[in-house]
Amino acid sequence: MKKRILSALATAAMLAALSPAVLAQNVAIVNGKAVPKTRVDALMQQVVRSGRQVTPEMEGQIKDEVILREVFMQEAQAKGLDATDDYKTQLELARQAILIRELFADYQKKNPITDDVIKAEYDKFVAAKSGKEFKARHILVETEDQAKAIIAQLKKGGKFDEIAKKSSKDPGSGAKGGDLDWANPGSYVKEFSDALMALTKGKTTETPVKTQFGYHVIRLEDTRDAKLPAFEEVKPQISQQLLQQKMAKYQEELRGKAKVE
Repeated sequence: MKKRILSALATAAMLAALSPAVLAQNVAIVNGKAVPKTRVDALMQQVVRSGRQVTPEMEGQIKDEVILREVFMQEAQAKGLDATDDYKTQLELARQAILIRELFADYQKKNPITDDVIKAEYDKFVAAKSGKEFKARHILVETEDQAKAIIAQLKKGGKFDEIAKKSSKDPGSGAKGGDLDWANPGSYVKEFSDALMALTKGKTTETPVKTQFGYHVIRLEDTRDAKLPAFEEVKPQISQQLLQQKMAKYQEELRGKAKVE
């Protein structure tokens, strides 16, 4: 008990000797070692970057986390775990990851994706997707004879969606009665697109349409003017895509300049 009292008095004396400025720089003193407040700030910044808000309650939890980490780290060091080869390897990998992250962050900061570049990419998208959209159904089979038999069934009053569910080998649309939803003709292979655009509303191809996937029986349900998303709706996605492309190019350039033996 006497030793505990002396220890407590020694700690109190040490804290009293510290200036207010020094105390403000630290979040706690753990076993005589100062835990800098910068660790708390760094963790809070990570939370903010993830899109969450740091509440007073969360700030307290982060402080507790930082203190616990110091406690655990001191125990690990006391056991000599920071001298093992495995620890040194893991430390080097972590150092590399941090430096690489900083490198890429620095590049992105100095080479931002501007609004003008994003708008230009959007305009290219609009130019490629504008015009008419087609709502179609199709039945995909392996042979021409199978397609001809289906066309004959349809002419006798067979229901397109029922035949598609039963016979189409397209797993995506077959279960939906052959429904391909609304799409720009450019979304399809040329043979399919040409046959689709040659149809009038409500009509079905009279002969099988051959593509690299097999033989199709196509029905045009409807057409409309293309409905494209507004610029602000897709701006974040376009920005992210352009950033990924820029970063991939930057990485390729670095790899190309490196002398690897």
